[in-house]
Amino acid sequence: MVATIAPSPRVEELARRGLDTIPKDYIRPEEELKSIGDIFAEEKSIDGPEVPTIDLAEIDSSDEERRRKCHDELKKAAEDWGVMYVINHGIPEELISRVKAAGKEFFELPVEEKEKHANDQAAGNVQGYGSKLANNASGQLEWEDYFFHCVFPEEKRELSIWPQNPPDYIPATSEYAKQLRGLTTKILSVLSLGLGLEEGRLEKEVGGMEDLILQMKINFYPKCPQPELALGVEAHTDVSALTFILHNMVPGLQLFYEGKWVTAKCVPNSIIMHVGDTIEILSNGKYKSILHRGLVNKEKVRISWAVFCEPPKEKIVLQPLPETVSEAEPLRFPPRTFAQHLKHKLFRKSDTEVDEKKKPNEDESN
Repeated sequence: MVATIAPSPRVEELARRGLDTIPKDYIRPEEELKSIGDIFAEEKSIDGPEVPTIDLAEIDSSDEERRRKCHDELKKAAEDWGVMYVINHGIPEELISRVKAAGKEFFELPVEEKEKHANDQAAGNVQGYGSKLANNASGQLEWEDYFFHCVFPEEKRELSIWPQNPPDYIPATSEYAKQLRGLTTKILSVLSLGLGLEEGRLEKEVGGMEDLILQMKINFYPKCPQPELALGVEAHTDVSALTFILHNMVPGLQLFYEGKWVTAKCVPNSIIMHVGDTIEILSNGKYKSILHRGLVNKEKVRISWAVFCEPPKEKIVLQPLPETVSEAEPLRFPPRTFAQHLKHKLFRKSDTEVDEKKKPNEDESN
């Protein structure tokens, strides 16, 4: 039977108790523990591959050569890694600082205040303040609390869920979402051209301005007394079209690249961008949706702001675009709606090769 119980107390409260050991529900399986190391030592390491940094300053350049160079670098990163840092992305640093400050202030409120915004996952209400449900047979939990809500389009937001305190939360988050939606169009245009399609094709295929939904999840990872035994977020791929991530410059993100876990460095003034399952499917696997996870530590609180750009759940059938399929590149993904893809991943069925590939922690047994 699958457990659907939220942790009590919140992870934040556990961390404040000054525990020397973590509850057993947070301890990862033995085979997974072998790969969990010190995130600060990992970040300082100069060995191994590094996540690419893509400068978007010339993404709209009138100089064809500069524009093409930018596009080629972005496309290559999407093909090789499926994740990258983007810099000179056009979103003002002052606005990003406001978003971070507002999110940080919300999580600094007393737990009782945050609980006024609590979600009810058992009833299907996922928006609001929460913690990971024990949604697997072993009841494993993740060392994080979060705040989750839709931020764009404006008419699909539920502002009653958004925090009124701090007062800048709604204005800053709203403006950031609007600007991030513009950046999403630019990125999708480049990825479309990289597939030999017209530049607006991927935008259309994921729902366009009307139906592509941006959902923000602020992840709060408290200090953990035994970080070598826990994870902030277990290994997974994003179901989104694209995911954009800000963080408070505390390392934690790891990517499973070429058979090894690679720690993402902290790059100032950057946004981390993931290609999600949706774009991987539409591109027939040309663009990668990379397996990744989040580590925790005992020295610093980590906060990240992830915005998932998701197609409508039932309106669009996700399948490789005809132009991406050939005799040399046969169909790799079965047709599914986004809702069906979510269910497929949630229950981890194994009726296709791709979903076998995406099982969390599958890498540990290779």
